Amino acid sequence: MWSCLAEEVFSFPAYLTLKVCLACLGLHILVGLPLAWFLSGPKNPARRLLAFLVTLPLVFPPVALGFILLMLLGRNGPLGAPLESWFGVRLVFSQLGVILAAFIAGLPLLIRPLEASFRREEIKRLNQAARTLGCGPAKAFLLVTVPQAAPVLASGLLLALARASGEVGITMMLGGNIIGRSNTLSLEIFNSVSHGEFDRAMYLCAILAVAGLIFYLILEKVTPPGS
Repeated sequence: MWSCLAEEVFSFPAYLTLKVCLACLGLHILVGLPLAWFLSGPKNPARRLLAFLVTLPLVFPPVALGFILLMLLGRNGPLGAPLESWFGVRLVFSQLGVILAAFIAGLPLLIRPLEASFRREEIKRLNQAARTLGCGPAKAFLLVTVPQAAPVLASGLLLALARASGEVGITMMLGGNIIGRSNTLSLEIFNSVSHGEFDRAMYLCAILAVAGLIFYLILEKVTPPGS
C-alpha cells in the first residue's frame, strides 16, 4: 500500500481530487444556497423547469448526462463554441470540466434537502420577522434563514461532496480521463481495474473510504446535538 502511495502516478489524482472537492465545496455554497432558496418559493413554470434540471443527475444515467454535456460544451457545441471563441474557456477534457462534472453530480443532494428545510413554516416566520425589523432580503437570508438550516446544510454538503469525489460517468465524458490532466482518484480506480491492478484499486478505495470517514466525523462534530 505504501509503495502505491509513493508512486508519482498516484500524487496527481490525489491532488486533483482534493482540488475538485474544495472547488465544489465553494461552488455548492455559493450556488446551492441561493438556488435552494429560490426553488423553495411558490411553484411556477420557471421554478419547475429549474427543479427538473437540478434533479436530472439523480434520475438520468451519469454517462448519458455526460454525453449530453459533452455535445453542449464541446468545441463545436452550442455552448462550448462561444465560450472558447469569446472567452477562451475550454471545458471539455480539462480540469474545469472535471470540476463542473463533480459540481453537477453533487448539486441535487444539497438542493433537495435545503429546499425542503427552507419551506418549513418556522423558518418562514423567522425570516418575515427579520424583514419587519428592518433586515433586507439578503441580510435576513444570511443571518436568519441559513443558521436555522445549518444542520441540513452540513448534511447536504456531506452528501454532495461524497457524490462529487466519487463521480465517474459525467467526469469521464467531460474530463476524458486523461492521465496527468483529468484523472481523479475514482477514475484511477477504474483505470487500475481496467489494467488488472486489483490490489492498487483496493488501496485507492481504502484511501477514499478513510477520507470520507474523516470528513463525516468532522461534520458530525460541528453539527448541533439533537439536529
